[in-house]
Amino acid sequence: MKPSSRQICFFLAAVAPVGKLVLMPAQLAADAGNDLLFPVLAQLVLQAALIFCVLLLARHDCTVFALVRRAAGDVAARIFAVLLAAFLLFFAFLPVVEQKITVRSIFYDTIPAHLVFAPFFLFSAYLSARALGSLGRVWDILAPLSAVGMAGVLLLSVGNADFGALAPFGAAGTGGFVDGIRRTCCWFCDSALLLAMIGHFPYQKGLAWKGTLCYLGGGLVLLFFLAVFYGVFGEIAVLQTPAFARVGAFFSAATVLGRIDYLFIFVLAFVMTFYVVLPVQEAVGTLAEAFGGAPLLPPLLSVGCNALLFAAVSLLDLSSSQTISTITGTLFWIFPLFSAALPLVLLALFGRRQREKIS
Repeated sequence: MKPSSRQICFFLAAVAPVGKLVLMPAQLAADAGNDLLFPVLAQLVLQAALIFCVLLLARHDCTVFALVRRAAGDVAARIFAVLLAAFLLFFAFLPVVEQKITVRSIFYDTIPAHLVFAPFFLFSAYLSARALGSLGRVWDILAPLSAVGMAGVLLLSVGNADFGALAPFGAAGTGGFVDGIRRTCCWFCDSALLLAMIGHFPYQKGLAWKGTLCYLGGGLVLLFFLAVFYGVFGEIAVLQTPAFARVGAFFSAATVLGRIDYLFIFVLAFVMTFYVVLPVQEAVGTLAEAFGGAPLLPPLLSVGCNALLFAAVSLLDLSSSQTISTITGTLFWIFPLFSAALPLVLLALFGRRQREKIS
């Protein structure tokens, strides 16, 4: 089974925004201060346009590997597949780090993180070995869970937000705006994630517009979350990670009812787990298509990719801000290369829908 148009819209509207709720809000507060909404707005508009382009490519009803193979041949297509898979694993690194930070700081703060986080990679290895076509049913479940979790966190925190903290607009200047965009590129790669999925879902008339509008709808919720986040914490927002778990901690009735926000935090963390696994699953699927044939290849690739990520997460000093700074700053250019330049180049080459099937 392939995901339907409805399920693709569920992913864009309800699942993709959840991957931006851990470290990104604090990073934005550090770079853009009270103007943190403007870089995100710019990123959302750009990603929406790129998602529209990617969904136009989906009209070919074939994978991105098949498109490249048709234009450049088998060898070039396999080189492309390796590069795309490498990018997807690189992109997955930061969400995996965020997942580890979430587990360590919220659920198991007294147990060594590697002991409680290792089972995540077992789950990831299992899910990554499955075909991308199985994602649709997952998104049917995750979309309402994401909506409930997001609504709960916002309802518990909005009463404590001082939206006056967002004024005056423009205080960060052009430098803060540019830094905010540059350092959030690693979180806004939704077009690249969707590009790796084309051919695994059928294109239906109007999907490009529907998917784009759904993505913008989810983006509006993200903007509201960021406004509430900065309204609650103000200048100390730079210290609040994971953001989605901190913002509801000051609910006025918490002394009577307890930390009921943990229910919604757990729901969002559950949704986030599948978002973290997605690029790994796409990397495995891309490599399996390029070098496929053996039934055991996807499981072997899945184990290898997850072992590589586990080693990277275990060996690097994730408590050091230098690791995050390198990804968000020094290496930021890698993300728009695959999430912006690649879809535009492919659209320029294959913009017109072909009637014949691509072998």
